[in-house]
Amino acid sequence: MKIMPKAHPVPDLEMMEDPWRIFRIMSEFVDGFEEMKYVGGRAVSIFGSSRIAPTHKYYKAAERTAFLLVKAGYTVITGGGPSLMEAANKGAAEAGGKSIGLNIDLPFEQKPNPYINHLINFHYFFARKVCFVKYAKAFVMFPGGYGTLDELSESITLIQTKRMDQFPVILYGSDYWKGLVDWFAGKMLHENCIAAEDLDIIQVVDTPEDVIKIIKKFYSKTAKRKK
Repeated sequence: MKIMPKAHPVPDLEMMEDPWRIFRIMSEFVDGFEEMKYVGGRAVSIFGSSRIAPTHKYYKAAERTAFLLVKAGYTVITGGGPSLMEAANKGAAEAGGKSIGLNIDLPFEQKPNPYINHLINFHYFFARKVCFVKYAKAFVMFPGGYGTLDELSESITLIQTKRMDQFPVILYGSDYWKGLVDWFAGKMLHENCIAAEDLDIIQVVDTPEDVIKIIKKFYSKTAKRKK
C-alpha cells in the first residue's frame, strides 16, 4: 500500500501576517512613549462619551473639570475625540495648559477635536490604554459607553491586583453611575467576587471642584507618607 505524504493545511493569510504585526505593535509603543515623555509627572486622564451634546450638563462639567485641573498644575489627557473628550481638551486649552489627545483609528473614523495641543494616533486599543495609565496621576470617568467602561475596568483591575500603585479613580455623575456602583456593592460583593476594600478604589462626585479636592487630598497624604 502506497503511503501518501501528510498534507499540511494552507496557512491562513492573517496568521502569516501575525509575526510582522509585532513590529507595528512595537512601533506604536515606542512612538507613544516617546511622545508622552514630555507630559511630565502630573497628568490626569479624562474619559467620557463621544455622543453627548455640547449643551449637556456633563459637557460643561468636563470642560470645567479640565480647566481646574490645568490651574492646579496638571496636564489633561483624553481620547482625542468629540463630545466629552472635546470638552476636556477645550477646558484645558482655555486654561492655557497642555491638552493631549490619544486618538484611535476606528472603522467609522473618529476625528480629533480641534482643542488638542498634542495629538497621538493609535491603531491598537491596548497600546493606547497603556499610555492612558502610565502617564496619569488620576482617572476621571464621565458618563460614557463601552469604551469608558473598558478604561474604568482596566484601571480598577490593575489597582485591585496591585499591578500598579493606587491612584484616584473618580466617577463623575452619581445619577449616571448609581446602578453600577450599587451592583458592585450589592451583587458583586455579596457573591464574594470582590472584597469590601475593593469598593474604596472608586469615588463618586457631582462637581468639578470635588474632583480637584479628591486628587489634591490623595497626593497630599501620599507626600506625607513618604516623609
